[in-house]
Amino acid sequence: MTEWYNYCSNAGWNSPHELKADLRNTSILKNNRVVFNVCGNKYRIVVLTDYSRHGMLIRFVGTHKQYDDIEDIENI
Repeated sequence: MTEWYNYCSNAGWNSPHELKADLRNTSILKNNRVVFNVCGNKYRIVVLTDYSRHGMLIRFVGTHKQYDDIEDIENI
């Protein structure tokens, strides 16, 4: 998790397209949500992104199974 955090903190993506080009195994969702697959897709991290401020707010961290149980991932 620390490696992911450090990478994202230094990335400075300006758009979802830049993020996706850099990290191809991410999923870009509605409402500025991004899903990161971590540890070989064992875990998922969902963040709310603010590209203009280069900020992220972590909305969910859990296993792939826990992620699948979320009913409305675009509004968490």
